[in-house]
Amino acid sequence: MVHNQLFRQCLAAIPEEQKAEFELSFGIAERISEILKMKNLTQKDFANQLHKRESEISKWMTGRHNFTMQTIAKIEIALGCKLISIAH
Repeated sequence: MVHNQLFRQCLAAIPEEQKAEFELSFGIAERISEILKMKNLTQKDFANQLHKRESEISKWMTGRHNFTMQTIAKIEIALGCKLISIAH
């Protein structure tokens, strides 16, 4: 129980903006992974499509990468699928 309480205290200390950023980064990585599986593509295939090293794609897939809008747009075009959507 003490560990659980400590975990909650640590989690509560993280700023909301940082929590939101982590959630977005992990969500984008998860969405890319889903699309790759759906299209039967490996990370190597995906890296080749984007003219990137497989090691860079691997870093993206950890969920800790800070994606730029430009990178997201390139990924969406390469995969032919939306990663994120904007509410109107």
